[in-house]
Amino acid sequence: MGGRTGCGGARARCLAAATRSIFVALLSTLTLPVPACQSPPEHVTYSFPQGFLWGASVAGFQVDPGCPTLDASSCVDTRSDWYVWVTDPDLVADPATYLSGEPLSHGPGHWELFEHDYDLAKTELGLNAFRLSIEWSRIFPEPTLGVDDPEALAELASAENLAHYRAELTALRDRGVTPLVTLHHYTLPVWLHDAAGCHWDLDHCSPRGWLDREVIVHEIAKYAGFVARELGDLVDLWATQNEPFAVVLAGYLRPGPDRTNPPGVSLAFEEVKAVSLAMIEAHARMVDAVRFFDVVDADGDGRASQVGLVFALTPAYPADPGSPLDQAAAENVAYLYNWAFLDAVVAGSLDASLLGTQTPREDLADRMDFLGINYYAVVRVEGEPSAVFPALSPLSTFNPFTLTVDYETPSGIYDALLLASLRYPGLPLYITENGTPDVDSPDSQRDYMATHLAWVSRAWRDGADVRGYFYWSLLDNYEWNHGMSMRFGLYSVDPLDPQKTRVPRPAAQDYARIIRAGRIPDDLAPRLGP
Repeated sequence: MGGRTGCGGARARCLAAATRSIFVALLSTLTLPVPACQSPPEHVTYSFPQGFLWGASVAGFQVDPGCPTLDASSCVDTRSDWYVWVTDPDLVADPATYLSGEPLSHGPGHWELFEHDYDLAKTELGLNAFRLSIEWSRIFPEPTLGVDDPEALAELASAENLAHYRAELTALRDRGVTPLVTLHHYTLPVWLHDAAGCHWDLDHCSPRGWLDREVIVHEIAKYAGFVARELGDLVDLWATQNEPFAVVLAGYLRPGPDRTNPPGVSLAFEEVKAVSLAMIEAHARMVDAVRFFDVVDADGDGRASQVGLVFALTPAYPADPGSPLDQAAAENVAYLYNWAFLDAVVAGSLDASLLGTQTPREDLADRMDFLGINYYAVVRVEGEPSAVFPALSPLSTFNPFTLTVDYETPSGIYDALLLASLRYPGLPLYITENGTPDVDSPDSQRDYMATHLAWVSRAWRDGADVRGYFYWSLLDNYEWNHGMSMRFGLYSVDPLDPQKTRVPRPAAQDYARIIRAGRIPDDLAPRLGP
């Protein structure tokens, strides 16, 4: 490693040493400037470890609808709160929901075309892993309240949809592709969450989703255990939830044009804390259930299951690195956005009231086998002299509505990996989502992928135990409240094409080359700045 205050040798050594010293000094945020280095090295090899998982990610709600020939009754899941959220005419008409109103039939139809999609993933891209989600409301379209016996649950489950998921997972296994299954990717069954009613009247709606904490924690653990029991012979990598804080932020604190989530209410401070606690407890109970019911080692590695969480880890930086007020605010943002939740699920250290003090909960500890990191952005923070929302937290020394969200900082993926590695030593990491909707220019998606992967390679070289990268997404998909207007796919899909033809973008070819080489080929390798 190079010196901590001067460049000395190659830029990569200088940056690694400087960044490492910063991370050790401040785990929650970067507040010190990286020393200025001179010209970049003439040649850097961006390689990846043996056994690295190369994947792409999809989510059921986003890719399933839009089947070319299947009847809509089997293609579209009408029993989720998100279905209600994007199709209810009154919700769509309400400007506070920021909904596109685009029909779900414009989706890419993966429910019907999954065999073709997995052929593309394996034969054209060379993926050895694939992340998909199972829709709770497809498994249990009707309530399971009061039914705990697994055999009785099997009577309530949709045999047709369970068989479909078995076919999808078998298709991946037959192609030599390791599935990573997300059990909860935002959506809830309508029998647990009245999305419309809770949007209009949060205090009196029923059922209330994550606000019915005891009910939903019990039910989601029961669902997770049932899926693990039925499909564990095909799956060893499980993620309990996807981006739980996104549910909290866009559902109860700050819905906006970037993202809304049902019920889409603003500044519901007590509900923010209640939902966070429910999702923390749900993760722990889901892990317990999966570990108990998945008894088959599908990979032959000696472990029947590895269970983690997928989290949108967002590095926070002071708007002015020289301002103590901005530095403190950035640390508080990092804690409230990232560490308060992750410390609870990784270490069992719970801050239920968001006061900045944690207490141990033995029933939450030791329930993380890996952390999946979704990386898209960093935030830059201007501080306030006192809490802006004291009812939320005394640490809210910033205005969440004036945070600068920066989607153009590839080095943030390095920061996220190093921060997680230093805060949770020994915890394996995966990049479970990373992608850009800027696909109109052929070079933008290619540059985005190569640059972010180069920073992932550097993070591995600098000590992060990163074991895989899953690009978001394999296909253009129904991007939540945006509909099909935001395109992330390695393969484009015209929503008006009745056949939903998949057309590879140039980035797909680049990704295939990187996977074959196990490194970024020299002609694709970017020159990284600090």
